[in-house]
Amino acid sequence: MARPVKIRRVCCLPESNLFGSLNRPGKQREIVVMSVDEYETIRLIDWEGFTQEECAEQMDVARTTVQGIYFDARKKLSDALVNGKNLLIQGGRYRLCEDREKGCGRGCLHRRHLRDCVDQKCHKEA
Repeated sequence: MARPVKIRRVCCLPESNLFGSLNRPGKQREIVVMSVDEYETIRLIDWEGFTQEECAEQMDVARTTVQGIYFDARKKLSDALVNGKNLLIQGGRYRLCEDREKGCGRGCLHRRHLRDCVDQKCHKEA
C-alpha cells in the first residue's frame, strides 16, 4: 500500500501563474500545468540557490521527495520552453507559509519583504 502524500510547505503563491510565447498571438496553444509545489522547488533550488536537502527542509518533506518534484518541474518547464507551450502554475498538495511575521525559513519571501521594508524604513516605529 502506498504512503499518503505529505502536504508540502510553500512560502507563497507566484505573483504570475501563466506564461507563454508572445510571437504567435491568436493561435491555440497547448498548456503545461505545473503545480505550486513544483514551482516552489524551482524557486528555492534554481532562484534561491538551495540544495535539495535545504529545499526539503524548507518544504517540510524528504529530500527524495524534493528530488522527484524538482525533476518533474524541470521537465515541464523545458517542455514549455522548447515546444512553445503555455505554462500554467496551479494546484498541487501544499500549504502556505503560516508565519507572516517571522517567515517560514531562509528562503521565505515574507521575511525578505519585511527585512527590505525595515531597511527602507517603510515601517513606522512605535
